[in-house]
Amino acid sequence: MVPAWLWLLGAGILVSVHCQPFPAHGDKSLGVPKTQASSAQLSAPAPAYHKVTPTITNFALRLYRQLAEGTPGNILFSPVSISATLALLSLGAQANTSTQILEGLGFNLTETPRADIHQGFQSLIHTLDLPSPKLELKVGSSLFLDKQLKPRQHFLDNIRELYGAFAFSANFSDSATTRRQINDYVRKQTYGRVVDCLQDFTEDTLMVLLNYVFFKAKWKHPFNHYQTQKQESFFVDQRTSLRIPMMHQKEMHRFFYDQEMACTVLQIEYSGNARALLILPDPGKMEQVEATLQPETLRKWGQLLLPSLLDLHLPRFSISGTYNLEEILPHIGLTDIFNLEADFSGITEQLNKTISRVSHKVAVDMSERGTEAGAASGLLSQPQSLNMTSAPPTHFNRPFLVLLWEVTTQSLLFLGKVVNPVAG
Repeated sequence: MVPAWLWLLGAGILVSVHCQPFPAHGDKSLGVPKTQASSAQLSAPAPAYHKVTPTITNFALRLYRQLAEGTPGNILFSPVSISATLALLSLGAQANTSTQILEGLGFNLTETPRADIHQGFQSLIHTLDLPSPKLELKVGSSLFLDKQLKPRQHFLDNIRELYGAFAFSANFSDSATTRRQINDYVRKQTYGRVVDCLQDFTEDTLMVLLNYVFFKAKWKHPFNHYQTQKQESFFVDQRTSLRIPMMHQKEMHRFFYDQEMACTVLQIEYSGNARALLILPDPGKMEQVEATLQPETLRKWGQLLLPSLLDLHLPRFSISGTYNLEEILPHIGLTDIFNLEADFSGITEQLNKTISRVSHKVAVDMSERGTEAGAASGLLSQPQSLNMTSAPPTHFNRPFLVLLWEVTTQSLLFLGKVVNPVAG
């Protein structure tokens, strides 16, 4: 069986392309300069990504609650992708617009200056992109500008140095060709997983900003394909049930039942430097968990999860999410970046009122060998000495939340809710 995979195309601002890179001055290396990395190793300060990852988690939960209000079905998005894209965009915004973007993400600019925020994202992206033999993780950004625009070199240098972003010239007058070229570019960057990422855009489009995350990992303890039950019930709600493939294993996992939150929490490890946190609310308690879930809750669970031998039943699923974030972001503080008051003249003198859409697409595919997963049902932790044959059943047979973490940076790569495992 092909290993499970997870791909994401995140955040856009509509566009076109001839794929000719703009010339860049100075050092063309991406991420942290070698001299900076060397001195960091000698003095061993706290990694710069610690200045942004807690804020990303907080932003993720705020955005999730907003999506949950208007989305009755599956939810799936990448907090890292969206926040990095918006932070990059703030580099091209002037004064008030830049402040609103960063404060909308949740940063306190008095406590964390702009320079520290961008250095934090630089450190995060650089660390996530480090090669790993057991985890395929690729994060990238690309900017497509109309060929008639003259981008500011200072902006191009900053996004390349801090966000590893490449800029390309685009021909918006030929929308069909441009759309095909951008889609081909993203398809190649994501190894064929993301196709037709951009739909039609209008002839007055001048810019598209894309961010993608490619993730592929195997479970530390894979499920046996032969133990998958082909037809088990999954209860979408009190009146609707589906017959779906349900994976099964008896294995040690870190587990906790939170009586106050009325949910079961399960942590499943990947063989690489990533883990999935699965949250299964008690029947009828999903809205309560969604409304009260906070970063402090996640930290508390991290301390309370105990190794437990579980008889685990987990659905094999394939879901996706597509969002027009310009309709959602104003509800969490980013109110002015889509109106005529926004000023993005830091990108180019001719560009200050063009952002009409921020699109975000993500998909996840989970199978017996790896990738993302869901949450668990209310069972107490079991001692490690529990006999394998008497492990209690833990059924993910109703809607659950899934959080996918990169361990080194403690960054929340993906956050979602599985309501229908076969909705696509």
